[in-house]
Amino acid sequence: MKHRLILFILVLGLGLGKAWAQDDFEIRIKAKQVIPGKKIFLEYINARGQAVKLDSLLPDAQQQVVFKGKVLDQGAFYVLNFFDVVNPQRILLVLEGGEKVEVQADGVQSPDLKASASISSNALALKQMVELMQVSAALQQQVQVWNAELQKQPNERQRIQLAFEKAQAETKAKVKAIIQQMGTHLVALWATNFLNQEEDFPEFEAIAARFQQSRAHHPQVKPFLENIKRLKGVAVGNEAPEIQLPTPTGASLALSSLRGKYVLIDFWASWCGPCRVENPNVVKTYAKFKDKGFEILGVSLDQNKAAWIKAIETDGLVWKHVSDLQYWNSVAAQAYRVNAIPMTYLLDPQGKILAKGLRGAKLDEYLQALFKTP
Repeated sequence: MKHRLILFILVLGLGLGKAWAQDDFEIRIKAKQVIPGKKIFLEYINARGQAVKLDSLLPDAQQQVVFKGKVLDQGAFYVLNFFDVVNPQRILLVLEGGEKVEVQADGVQSPDLKASASISSNALALKQMVELMQVSAALQQQVQVWNAELQKQPNERQRIQLAFEKAQAETKAKVKAIIQQMGTHLVALWATNFLNQEEDFPEFEAIAARFQQSRAHHPQVKPFLENIKRLKGVAVGNEAPEIQLPTPTGASLALSSLRGKYVLIDFWASWCGPCRVENPNVVKTYAKFKDKGFEILGVSLDQNKAAWIKAIETDGLVWKHVSDLQYWNSVAAQAYRVNAIPMTYLLDPQGKILAKGLRGAKLDEYLQALFKTP
């Protein structure tokens, strides 16, 4: 699981009684430390992910501020930005109307010591968020214990690895159960950061289906639904998007021209260290299976044609290669949603995706089973 937003705190309410209009919110903030003359900012995150300042207040003598207002877009992501300095403490909030929230925050942090905060609210989704973060934090703490143990007892690697895999599976099951309870509250979009798009794609699809039925046109939901649609296009079992790009000689080569063989699409680049380290393994795999109906299409994210060709020659990559020399803007990388390399897609003879992300021993084992070789 990737916890990209683990330092943010999320708040979501369901309405707090008749005294509150459905689109009102109140956020009471107390900072343990303040910067004299500096304000605390309330920011709105627009559909492009940009933070737009909405309001700002100087802390009073008790180091407190209170923001009140009406939610935008029938629910939106907001950020509390403490003092708008370099490396500020920032707390993410999701407001959908009716929230009454109290925040106690350190207010100031350093690169070596992250600031903490506590939230109090009777919002159901806040409780779900806190539970989710606690479940994730418990696994992280256990991983630290295992890492320390592994340093002292390296011969216990296999036992620790098995224990980690079991704990990871149990944690992921808890995370999925919590997300299921979030329904179509915007907090569910944030919660997907605790899942892996590749491994947990059915959960992403289920979340998208729920939002599609009730909030498809919400400015925060639309990009999520569009992303899931694109990802579904490269899901296992689907037909692989066409790739037609120049080869090193300048001729055009289409992925569809390789139909009839099992094809590994290998996204790489001459400047990618892990790719170059992996290349000897790919060379061995190709030599082993190329006469059994196996082909490789190397798709480079290079910008420099000379560097691309030199890497092909130096590493002995004797299979087919294409590139538009557009770096991460490669049309192929965009079509396949590639945001890290090396990345692979294995296709069947009909051009459908069999597997993703196979490398090294795992690729070899998969092909051995596929071609029934010892």
